[in-house]
Amino acid sequence: MAAQTILIAEDDPDIRDGVRILLAGEGYHILEAENGTRALELARAKMPDMAVLDVMMPDMDGYAVCEHIKRDPRLCDIPVVFISYEDDPSQKTRGFEVGGVDYITKPFHMRALILKVRNIIASREKLKDLYGQRLSLENLGVEISG
Repeated sequence: MAAQTILIAEDDPDIRDGVRILLAGEGYHILEAENGTRALELARAKMPDMAVLDVMMPDMDGYAVCEHIKRDPRLCDIPVVFISYEDDPSQKTRGFEVGGVDYITKPFHMRALILKVRNIIASREKLKDLYGQRLSLENLGVEISG
């Protein structure tokens, strides 16, 4: 199986580099964006398996990027994790409201980020497998309810 692709959108180059090095070291293919507009361009062009979005970025914040991703039928299944220095519960809630699956505050523990990414990717792969099995059964004429 090909390496899973993760989009990292972070305007702080040191954090972006650190996350890239960390996740590339785990075998993931990394796409990098320094702002929201570039993140959305990369998502549309490369169809990543997951996105890690900084909340506060120039030109388009992570919430807006996520909203665009979730409205696009080709991208809407991409899990989005937000990272931010903001620890306000209302900001975390907003991240979930726009479709994020997790919200991590900076500074974060690198090992925790690796495990979150690994678990989210594994869950997404299991869902894809189940969907493929369902399609195979339907093609064989097996009726599936629900």
